[in-house]
Amino acid sequence: MDPRQIEQELADAHELLHQASMARLAYNGLDGLPRVIPIGIFWTGEEIVMSTAATAPKVKALSACPEVALTIDAGDSPGSAKTLSVRGVVHLTIVDGVVPEYLAAARKNFDAAYAAEFERNCRAMYDQMARIAVLPQWARFYDFGAGRVPQFLAELAKKSS
Repeated sequence: MDPRQIEQELADAHELLHQASMARLAYNGLDGLPRVIPIGIFWTGEEIVMSTAATAPKVKALSACPEVALTIDAGDSPGSAKTLSVRGVVHLTIVDGVVPEYLAAARKNFDAAYAAEFERNCRAMYDQMARIAVLPQWARFYDFGAGRVPQFLAELAKKSS
């Protein structure tokens, strides 16, 4: 996918990227079988950042096979459904303490008092965390309510009308 196309898809998904706190991450486990997990995210403007314990099984799997896909979606009706699908390669870094974007993501969703308590608990729990960053190499944004749907659906709808 052309870098300008990726940039445009991400720009169109700006609101979704900044509001979303969760995604579904698809990757291959060490046994070669696919996995899909819900995971917290933070959009930096360039990367989608996720975090986990440095000892989590997915860290070894992502180190061995860093190609991933993820989806971020919102809306619970056809008119409000929006989704961003992304493919990329993970850049994995083990950091001492807590990944800053992990705390920034929490601050988006919690009031100040709860966010402070959450941060204290995280700092007490994690000696190290894995920072999982994906720079999108392919992206597609759909806004079903606005008629921005996958091409095959647009063709089916056109054929049926």
